[in-house]
Amino acid sequence: MTRKLIKPDLNEIKKYQKKDAKKKPPPAYKTHAENYYYIKQMNNRTHMIIALVDGNSFKGRIEWYDEKCLKIKTEDGENYIVFKHFIKYMFKNSEFGDERQGQEKDKD
Repeated sequence: MTRKLIKPDLNEIKKYQKKDAKKKPPPAYKTHAENYYYIKQMNNRTHMIIALVDGNSFKGRIEWYDEKCLKIKTEDGENYIVFKHFIKYMFKNSEFGDERQGQEKDKD
């Protein structure tokens, strides 16, 4: 019994290589948008409400952030370190936003 060697056609191989080369690379994994947000809130001393997965929430300012946690200074002056994976969501506290605008109007 003789065996026949099957060679692939070189033209077909080149077609597949060109199709794979034309694909765009995936976008960058880290956009650093989260870091810019934290820096902005820290610099503006924005009062935030941070809701946790377990239902608790904190009202305060972000003092500093790390890769895995945030340091929150509450309105009564206490400091808390909260792991990011326990944060459900966070948003600006509108009560304090109105006060700041009122103070700016008084200065004018």
